[in-house]
Amino acid sequence: MYMAKVVGSVVSTVKDPSLIGRKLMIVQPVDSNGQAVRHEEVAADAIGAGVGEFVLLVRGAGARQVHQAEGVRDVNDCAIVGIIDRFDS
Repeated sequence: MYMAKVVGSVVSTVKDPSLIGRKLMIVQPVDSNGQAVRHEEVAADAIGAGVGEFVLLVRGAGARQVHQAEGVRDVNDCAIVGIIDRFDS
């Protein structure tokens, strides 16, 4: 799992059928101090996160299992699966 901050959203009217009905958010990966690391990316939101919130992300096979329906291929590679309440170091 990874930590990130939601910094925006993406609107895409033409997309793969496996992404229809999913909210796509722009996320900025962060470290445990909430400081940006790496580059921004797009994640499918599984829980209703909003702009400005810190979230937990899964990537790869874990992200594809979040919305997986039997017999349906899923192109998702990054998903928001939790909202972070606070960072305790």
